[in-house]
Amino acid sequence: MQQQYSFYPQVVKPVLEYVGVGRRFVAYIIDGIILTGFQVLLFRGMSIMGWHSSGNITTTEGDAAHMFAYWLMHLNTYTVLQIGVNTIIPFLYFIIAEAVQGATIGKMVLGIRVVRLDGLPISWGQSITRNLLRIIDHIPYGIPYLLGAILIWTSSVKQRLGDRIAQTVVVRRRSLRL
Repeated sequence: MQQQYSFYPQVVKPVLEYVGVGRRFVAYIIDGIILTGFQVLLFRGMSIMGWHSSGNITTTEGDAAHMFAYWLMHLNTYTVLQIGVNTIIPFLYFIIAEAVQGATIGKMVLGIRVVRLDGLPISWGQSITRNLLRIIDHIPYGIPYLLGAILIWTSSVKQRLGDRIAQTVVVRRRSLRL
């Protein structure tokens, strides 16, 4: 017996609504507030436990190399923890959140996420790449994120440098169109 009806599945293509500087900036501010709150609580807890800086480790004597050498010689555990918390934890936050969920808490609040150019979830490698290149997007450091903003404004799919190299985009939501 032959079938009377044949079913040909239609290809479903994602419709991506690219996100510009404004919404991304607000998400970044929300993430910054969350990270700052975490850091304050962590340092407050360390201080309560007696892990705090034991003194002033700065000098104004000599040139920059001398001051840097003085600073390195006077590092203590608390200072090393501060450096780690203030630099490594934010990178890990962005990398892990985007690799696992496709979005940080700030992005989730605003209904945006990071996806590959074809609309599929990003990989760990793409998350690491786009977030490590965030350092370059902050150039010039006097006006943070200016280079990133310029690159987003000049891209047809609103990509900053990290997105261009990782082949990712930030989108409002993923809706399907037949």
